[in-house]
Amino acid sequence: MFWYHAQTKHSYNSVRMYPNRLSWEDQLSVYKHYPEHFPRFDLKMENEEDLFVYHIAGINAKKRYPGVAYYLRMNPSAGALYPNELYMQIRGVEGKEDGIYHFDVASSALTLLYTLEADEGIEPYLGYRYAMQGYLFLVSSIYWRSSWKYKNRAFRYCLLDAGHILGAIEASALLKPHATRMIFDFDKAALNRCFGFDNREWLTAAAAVAVPQQGKEVQAVEFSLPWVDGSGTFEENPLIEQAYRESMQIEACRPQIKAPHFSYDHKKLKETIFSRRSQREFHAEAITKGQFNYLMEVLSQPVLSDCDEEVNVYVVVNRVLDMPLGLYKEGSYLKYGDFARKAGYLSLEQYNLSTQGALAFFMTSSGKNYQALYQKAGIIGHRLYIAANYLGLGASGIGAYYDDEVNAFIENDEMVLYAFAIGK
Repeated sequence: MFWYHAQTKHSYNSVRMYPNRLSWEDQLSVYKHYPEHFPRFDLKMENEEDLFVYHIAGINAKKRYPGVAYYLRMNPSAGALYPNELYMQIRGVEGKEDGIYHFDVASSALTLLYTLEADEGIEPYLGYRYAMQGYLFLVSSIYWRSSWKYKNRAFRYCLLDAGHILGAIEASALLKPHATRMIFDFDKAALNRCFGFDNREWLTAAAAVAVPQQGKEVQAVEFSLPWVDGSGTFEENPLIEQAYRESMQIEACRPQIKAPHFSYDHKKLKETIFSRRSQREFHAEAITKGQFNYLMEVLSQPVLSDCDEEVNVYVVVNRVLDMPLGLYKEGSYLKYGDFARKAGYLSLEQYNLSTQGALAFFMTSSGKNYQALYQKAGIIGHRLYIAANYLGLGASGIGAYYDDEVNAFIENDEMVLYAFAIGK
């Protein structure tokens, strides 16, 4: 087990001995802006390519609370802290200059950071020999946005949220339609230097929505961007920085070459992506067995990637018509019982979600490549969001749980990565 994961477990006692006490008026910025001398292109919603990008991480809702307003995005984030930034190389896309861009979420614009020559690109850093026509995405983490609230455990949230962005890329690409290949084994160190990142921001994942241009080889682009602050303040966390460095390299990981298949209606999927929300509570109502089977079919789909670490998904059935209560894994029945109250307790006593919901999920892994396996859990979580909302159900990701007690309940000793609840 990765030492960082073991050191950041929650327990009944730990969350009471070390409670988070926050000064919300000091909350960090969740938006990164490059200086005005970088060209900026506003996204136009009537343009399909612009809409493709907007559907990944654009703003889709605003919520007001006393003294504060929150802007929510297509991609979910723990605590609405949004520690991840989205960059991309665009090549051979109509209406777009070949270059490397940053998605400025606040202004719904693409900022051109570097203009590409025809024979250069980031492809070699990602393991590609030929020029890739389309989009090569890079996902980074500004960990202080999350550790400000979640302390040492924040690296887990950064990776889960990065996985959700990868899942959002996949969902938006289905509208093109185009398969999305996740890339975890790439030269993060070299690209971190190119982007001018210091220890405040670093890359964790990439994704390709692109096709190779056979015979058109490219060289690794070399550029040097200035450091741009994305949080406003910063407090160093040596534990998180060590965890990132020691989990950067991918070792002995097999690729997944099969693409997933989803049976979504194009128009309804588009509406679902735009209206996706995180549920704050459920009303203890049952879902149908057909809805359950649809969700299980989505869970069974492979994640196309260069590093396919196994993530096991356990499901607590609380309320499904014509199905026995109990714990399941991959559709197989493990043990009978009404575990709704137990699932709520294990999810850091969030009874309004894992107890009141129809289904409670726990994802685990014994894999070796920590960044890849954790981000895969986020991808699976995003697929559950899309599928549940598509069916008219609510969903909520849960990054906090009593790690060892979850292991005791499901009877394994793997790393617990994510909890999730679905219901009405």
